[in-house]
Amino acid sequence: MEREDRGRLAFSEISNYDEFLSALELAGMTPGGVNGEGVFTLCGFFGSAVRWHTGDPDTDPWEWRMRVLSEGRGIAYGKFYYGKSGYLTRKWFPYLLAVRRGKSSFEELFAGDEAARRIYTLIRDNGRLSLHMLKLLGFFSREEKSDFERALTALQSSLFLTMCGQERKLSKEGREYGWNSTVFCLTEEFFGEESFHEAAALSSQNAFETLDRHLLRLNPEADASRRRRFLLGC
Repeated sequence: MEREDRGRLAFSEISNYDEFLSALELAGMTPGGVNGEGVFTLCGFFGSAVRWHTGDPDTDPWEWRMRVLSEGRGIAYGKFYYGKSGYLTRKWFPYLLAVRRGKSSFEELFAGDEAARRIYTLIRDNGRLSLHMLKLLGFFSREEKSDFERALTALQSSLFLTMCGQERKLSKEGREYGWNSTVFCLTEEFFGEESFHEAAALSSQNAFETLDRHLLRLNPEADASRRRRFLLGC
């Protein structure tokens, strides 16, 4: 492993979805947007053929988010870095889980956070739920909008929840209407229980050091404080 950790990882120009997937498997983790916060983002390797918000599933990164999830590639997309959305592969999930949560339980990490408790309990007890159903079943009022959004982000950052698709609202007649709504699930469902066993076998310190070495391979110029923020998710 030590030998593999030496040397900067090289990325070619990314022109389409398949090339993005190959680069993502190599990187293991990346913010979804252009701001890498001084650490790393695959967006820095996008070529001129890649264009946002065109609706083209092969060259529009906005379409790649849900395409990755719908194809079941074991690549998560959620608000994992600095409260912003990004990608995380199955290979590196146990390491980041060990860093973000250690041996702490949900109750320990979210003691007194009523909004987080309502969201997490709903998904734990009911399975996958869309954003609009979480608000409806959780009885979140308009006045609780900021608490709801903060808690949903925190649950993703601490790797309790992840996005797992999208769906539209249904009318009383069972017809779809409106915009697509993001669907969330437990990370246990998304990555499988085995990934949690792997995380449990890691110490937080060893997992952090392994991830930190990997970040240095992605960007040797990234300073320690920025790498730490990236790994802690804040």
